[in-house]
This record gives sequence, C-alpha cells and structure tokens, in this order.
Amino acid sequence: MTGALRRIGWAVLTAVLVATGAVAETCREDAVLLRGDWGQARFGVEVADTGGERARGLMHRENLPKSRGMLFVYHKVGYVAFWMKNTLIPLDMIFLDETGTVVKVHHEAQPLDPTVIPGGDNVKAVLEINGGLARDMGIAEGSEMRHPSFGKAAAWPCD
Repeated sequence: MTGALRRIGWAVLTAVLVATGAVAETCREDAVLLRGDWGQARFGVEVADTGGERARGLMHRENLPKSRGMLFVYHKVGYVAFWMKNTLIPLDMIFLDETGTVVKVHHEAQPLDPTVIPGGDNVKAVLEINGGLARDMGIAEGSEMRHPSFGKAAAWPCD
C-alpha cells in the first residue's frame, strides 16, 4: 500500500471515529488522543512514569497492537534520549513538551540498535507507537496530545 493510500485509510478511520464519538471521549490515564491538520487518533497506552518503568519500556516485547502504545511521562521537563537496545519491534517516538505539543517525531527506530536517539531539551513525555504509523497518519511537529499528564498547561486540556 502506498503512503498516500495509507493516509487516506487513516483519514477515513479517523472520520469514522470522530463521527461515532470514539475520539471525543474524556481524558483517561490509559489512553491518549492526538490531533492535528491530519485529523485525530486515539491510542490505548501503558504509562511509564517511574524510573524503572521508563528504563524497561517496550523492551523484549515481540509485538504491539496498532491501536496501542507506551507513554513515558517525566515529572520535570528536560533533556530526553532513547535507544532501542533489547527492543524487538520498530517504533515511532513522538516527543512532547509540557503543553502536550509534539516537538519531534523519530520515525521507525530500528530494533536492537544501541544508537542514542535524542528527543530534545524541553521534553515532558514521549509516546512510542508502531514504527511507520506516525508518518502514515500524518502525526508531526505541532500535533497536540490530550492526556491527564499535561494538566492545566495543556494545549488541548482535559475537560
């Protein structure tokens, strides 16, 4: 399937989700909502907000459903970098600032690669999803995330 067809498919799926109200849900710890010029999307997430959980991340997992991801949340905004050592599946890493705005997307990080992937200096959270999905859906810098972790400073706050 070409990239254009994938984007059309995601646009149709997003339109269905919005029309049925599936994307217009309230904030939940176990889900993130993303929006941008490309539309909206929802991912069920595991939240990694302790040092141990963030260090383990998605290591040693053999698959990740397309509608799932892991949200790494930091208590302080700062420099964040990741690597793929012991990670068996390709991932997109979506780096977000304290308002939940996407500041960087690293596409298709390669399994088992120990190369450091810098996210930047002002990172509050990182969403990992299956490699290729961010590009296929159009998730890019400037997209916004809705999740309770961003609080009142959020660009897309919880109700």
